[in-house]
Parts: sequence; structure tokens; C-alpha cells
Amino acid sequence: MEVNILVAGRDRAILEVIQRLINAHEGWHATVTETEEAALKAFEEKRYAIVFVSAGFSAQEEEAMRQKLTTLDPGVVVTRHYGGGSGLLENEILGILNKEKQ
Repeated sequence: MEVNILVAGRDRAILEVIQRLINAHEGWHATVTETEEAALKAFEEKRYAIVFVSAGFSAQEEEAMRQKLTTLDPGVVVTRHYGGGSGLLENEILGILNKEKQ
């Protein structure tokens, strides 16, 4: 199963780790962006099942991004990723994917 995941955050080091962890799974493909504008542009160019908002975005910025993205695609899951290691990230993604199947 191919899954495109967009990650928006302002900490480049964290983004690189998240991208590496996601891309380590067969069929999972991560795109990382550092600004809301870049995230919206990437979202307009490709379909993403999941959008993670990572370090550096406020709750208000996250909500504004969620509203814009779900207007473009009501089926997208936009959620905050707080970190916590590869196991947590994998479980977050699997939980979202399993919920979509139900």
C-alpha cells in the first residue's frame, strides 16, 4: 500500500529524522516542508493521506493549516506529531491507516 505523508515543521533536524523513519517503511513516502506556504504548495501538487504538523508551529497555525488542507481534501488526516521515537511515529501512522480502513 502506497501512502504519501506530508510533514510540516520548522526544525530541520527533526524533519530529517521523521523523513528517514517514514521512508524506511516500504510503501510510505514522506515529503517535508518548513513553512505553511510550502506545505500548501506540496499538498496542491500531490495527494497526501496524512499531514503531520511538527515542531515550530503554534496551535493556531496548525488549526489554520488544518482548515485549508481539509478544504482541499476533506479526507486528509491532519494531526500534531510530538516526537517520541520511531515506534511512536510508526504507531501513529498505523493507527491512522487502520482507522481509515474501518
